[in-house]
Amino acid sequence: MKTTREEEVEVEDGDLPETKKRKLVHENDENGEAVNAVSNSLLPLASYLDDDDDEDDEQEDRGGRRGEDGEEEEDDEDLYEDGSTRGYRLRQIEVRRDCPYLDTVNRQVLDFDFEKFCSVSLSNLNVYACLVCGKYYQGRGRNSHAYTHSLEAGHHVYINLRTERVYCLPDGYEVNDPSLDDIRHVLNPRFAPEQVEQIDKNKLWSRALDGSDYLPGMVGLNNIKETDFVNVTIQSLMRVTPLRNFFLIRENYERCKSPLVHRFGELTRKIWHPKNFKGQVSPHEFLQAVMKASKKRFRIGVQSDPVEFMSWLLNTLHKDLGGSKKPNSSIIYKCFQGELEVVKEIHKKLSSEKRENSEQQNDDATMEDESENGHVVVEKSKMPFLMLGLDLPPPPLFKDVMEKNIIPQVPLFSILKKFDGESVTEVVRPCIARMRYRVIKLPQYIILHMRRFTNNNFFIEKNPTLVNFPVKNLELKDYIPLPSPKDNKKLRSKYDLIANIVHDGKPGAGLYRVFVQRKSEELWYEMQDLHVAETLPQMVALSEAYMQIYEQQQPLEQQNGPQLQY
Repeated sequence: MKTTREEEVEVEDGDLPETKKRKLVHENDENGEAVNAVSNSLLPLASYLDDDDDEDDEQEDRGGRRGEDGEEEEDDEDLYEDGSTRGYRLRQIEVRRDCPYLDTVNRQVLDFDFEKFCSVSLSNLNVYACLVCGKYYQGRGRNSHAYTHSLEAGHHVYINLRTERVYCLPDGYEVNDPSLDDIRHVLNPRFAPEQVEQIDKNKLWSRALDGSDYLPGMVGLNNIKETDFVNVTIQSLMRVTPLRNFFLIRENYERCKSPLVHRFGELTRKIWHPKNFKGQVSPHEFLQAVMKASKKRFRIGVQSDPVEFMSWLLNTLHKDLGGSKKPNSSIIYKCFQGELEVVKEIHKKLSSEKRENSEQQNDDATMEDESENGHVVVEKSKMPFLMLGLDLPPPPLFKDVMEKNIIPQVPLFSILKKFDGESVTEVVRPCIARMRYRVIKLPQYIILHMRRFTNNNFFIEKNPTLVNFPVKNLELKDYIPLPSPKDNKKLRSKYDLIANIVHDGKPGAGLYRVFVQRKSEELWYEMQDLHVAETLPQMVALSEAYMQIYEQQQPLEQQNGPQLQY
């Protein structure tokens, strides 16, 4: 027979959540007390809401369950915009301006380029960076890895990699000191619109913590493993001023849900940040986003073609930024989209073409005669483009007197005649046809791709033909017919080279490097992964160009417009 006190306890126990009952039993096990504490009428019920430790454990348990479901875990001090909480009682976090452990912060070991994962649990939820040793740990509660590390190693200063708040563990108070702002800016670089406008006018060098000097925007990119094709593509796109300025200001794409867009913007800000702790940047997080978005089409450890990667990256960024098929629907189309007029001549196939092999020659002759009599279908269409592919002449098969292969040279203007509207290009896929191309709209930035590699049935061949091209003042209207501009505007057909990607070595292997121009001083730099060196403009034209980016020359008053404001 139960007493009145036991009945009251059972009623209250029935109203308790299942999580709190399990927690109470677990705590009593650890303290050596009776397991069934609720059945003991002499023990009062614990005050769960007033116990900070229990509150932390419960939030960590719930946060862990949310993390397993793939949702983002929030800090227990986070609020909604209207000031309401997430259903948990918030702890009062003490904020101090003075911390006795700030002198233990070691900026030399801090590296925020890699993925934000806990080094123990490999979780990306609530990750803190130890500012003493640079390692990543999860959480800051009493049972967390960061708390344990602070007791074992004596490292006390940690920064939340998402909220950028700094805490002292194991004491648990927040540190608000202006001396930590440089770490926050390296973790998440920020640019104001006024700073972005002045970037191309900056001629000052920056100094890293190790004493080395570097130029913002001209920093080397770490080659993780055979990722030089990504590095040269990124370095080339960093010279496209509107694209760079768009991604330097985070508010332009803050609402975008694509991880690739955010990782590309973060990499752009790190490359152009003038206060980095080191003179190079590792694109590790960007490469992880590329592997996921491309479904491992481009991945670490496998060499790929920078032309294919450039095409995939521009189209994916355009789609993720909400772009459509309409012109100027994204920053990608505003910079690179032009338009071609394509004339396609298709010869009709006759049933007599399917005879025996002995009669095939006679059938071919009949096909030519009938095609001259009008059996040709002509299709005319308009096609947008982001880059133009140029065909190189085949290399000679024979060697010269010195028993060496002759390396031919061809001017850029001769291979640009493919787009004059008269030159015929024969294609076999999807059907045999004769194509004629004519440029009817020039983009602000034009990407030219020299098709050096051909894949036959046995191996990949590389065409070593050198292309002679101008570094400045490429006048297109002298070589290809261009449409007259609308609204009585002056036709802008002069282009200047800003990036030149080069392939060295054998096909299927070899290395990629890039020549880029620094606009503030109009100097050229050769960049190959971490190697950055100034070079002469004459050296740019002596290389085996594989992909080039040209910038359209703007009117003088438009170039001087921002300067007049200041």
